[in-house]
Amino acid sequence: MSITEQKPSLSTLEKQELYRLLAENKRIDGRSPLQYRNINVQLDYIEKAEGSAFVELGNTKILAAVKVGVALPFADTPNEGILIVNAELVPLASPVFEPGPPSEESISLARYV
Repeated sequence: MSITEQKPSLSTLEKQELYRLLAENKRIDGRSPLQYRNINVQLDYIEKAEGSAFVELGNTKILAAVKVGVALPFADTPNEGILIVNAELVPLASPVFEPGPPSEESISLARYV
């Protein structure tokens, strides 16, 4: 028999508040259902990168950059290039952040990208 983690359910007060907001056609943060968060995009954010962008979506901040270099291919794949992806989560972005080498979440995110 496997044990599955049970997610906490909403309290009665939380449910009542959500029903009230739904009736008023609002989200928890006060936006209407079809209203987007503010978005800001700054291209070429990092001067030393071949390409970069800094994106703000509401309170979420994302930095993406591309660095290109010429290198020798691996011996077992002499006709192929190399693509290395790195993803990092800052402490406030992840409730399970720990300093040190990349977490499994960061590695999984980098593989997904």
